Amino acid sequence: MMVFVWLVCFFLLIGLISLVIFQVMCLADLEFDYINPYDTASRINKVMIPEFILQGTLSLLLLFTGHWIMFLLSLPFVYYNYTLYQKRQHLIDVTEIFNHVYKEKKRRLIKLGCLVVFLFLSLFWMIWSVLEDE
Repeated sequence: MMVFVWLVCFFLLIGLISLVIFQVMCLADLEFDYINPYDTASRINKVMIPEFILQGTLSLLLLFTGHWIMFLLSLPFVYYNYTLYQKRQHLIDVTEIFNHVYKEKKRRLIKLGCLVVFLFLSLFWMIWSVLEDE
C-alpha cells in the first residue's frame, strides 16, 4: 500500500515539475522575443490553478497517509501558493510582464529546484518502503 502512495506522489511531482518547466520555457521564449507578452501571460495563467490544485492534492495525500515529514516539507509550498492567490499575484499581468520577467523566472526556478529535491526525497522514501516490506 505504501508503494502505491509514493507512486502517486511521484507522478504528482512529475506533473508539478512539468508545469513549472512549461512556465519557465514560456518566460524564456518571451525573454528571447519568440512569443508576444499576451501569449506568454495567457499560457502561464492557464496552468497556475492546476499547479495549485496539484500541490494541494499532494499535500493532502501526504497528510492523510501519515507521512508527516514530507507533509511538513510541502506545507511552505501550499502556504506560498495560498498567499499568492489571496493577494491576486498568481496571475501574470500582460502590461507589466516585461518589468517582471527576471523576477518571475527566478521565482519559478527556485520552485523547480525545491520540487526536484522533493522528488528525490519521494523516491528515497518509495525505495525505503519497498525494502522495508521485503
